[in-house]
Amino acid sequence: MIELKDRIRAFELLGVFLSEADSKQPTVLPAEQEMLTRLLPQVKAHNPWFSPVSVRSAIKGIAASLQKEQLVKWLDNYTEALEKNKAEKKVAVIMAGNIPAVGAHDFITVLLSGHTFLGKVSSDDHLLIPFLAAVLLQIEPRFLPYIEFTNGTIKSMDAVIATGSNNTSRYFDYYFGKYPHIIRKNRHALAVITGTENAADWEKLGSDIFSYYGLGCRNVSKLLVPEGFVFDPFFEGIFSYAWVMENNKYVNNYEYNKTVYLLHAEKLLDNNFLLLRQDVNLASPIGVLFYEYYKDEKHLKTILARDAEQIQCIVSKDGHVAGSVPFGESQCPMLWDYADGVDTMQFLLTL
Repeated sequence: MIELKDRIRAFELLGVFLSEADSKQPTVLPAEQEMLTRLLPQVKAHNPWFSPVSVRSAIKGIAASLQKEQLVKWLDNYTEALEKNKAEKKVAVIMAGNIPAVGAHDFITVLLSGHTFLGKVSSDDHLLIPFLAAVLLQIEPRFLPYIEFTNGTIKSMDAVIATGSNNTSRYFDYYFGKYPHIIRKNRHALAVITGTENAADWEKLGSDIFSYYGLGCRNVSKLLVPEGFVFDPFFEGIFSYAWVMENNKYVNNYEYNKTVYLLHAEKLLDNNFLLLRQDVNLASPIGVLFYEYYKDEKHLKTILARDAEQIQCIVSKDGHVAGSVPFGESQCPMLWDYADGVDTMQFLLTL
């Protein structure tokens, strides 16, 4: 395997490349920048959820995580194990396709750990990860023997990382249970509201709700609000996100869910692009945001404990909930913010 310092340098340069996606004078692989620009319409044509804005947002997030200081901070906890790792196992990575390039973290982690990446991309997102791999190979050709993609049956691997739904996780368990594995299920984000929020807070929370049209596991799908909470300031604060209605697929989901709820005489709050429905469940449909009242801090902790196994992240103001992220940052995970709370790098280094 390539020396660790060279692996890190290659991903650092990939980060620079991605950060220059909108630059008129890119310094890293300008020809590939033109390819990326041409790729965006193809991605949207294949999957209408993947608008150019969504794809560029995902690219910006990956670029931020691949800054040198972020890579160093992340890998510092594993330096000794990374330098000693000579196992070079083949790790099959089965990727989700709910948001653009959602499998990038696994791609990065497998290669930095010193293993071979065997990727099976989702049919909903089959262009972006292979493109990132092609750019990485331009930066560091020595990765070539360590990157492989397959559309067929996955075989001849030593370990598996699979991301999917609660239903597909049972399938993954059946077929891959005999291998060392990480199998991820449905997770969701929620926001804890205290009633002290201002207009700027609501606008930031709108980003947590509407980025990627709410399709990501880190998108806020539910609000926990104090009893007596009035939603008018919230609706005013998120008004700038009405652009979601420019996407026909979002409109179809919003209108379908609205029709179903109205047919069942459900009580709804509606601002013409988002439905709010009181519900104890965590996972709300596209175009819908669930909410639940809490009486006091003790009751709030009870609700959070009840749903702990389904929560990917919690958003709150000024760290009101321990371990939560600030409004507007649910879609900005650090490299050490592992999906489902499972340390992927540690898993890979113990193979």
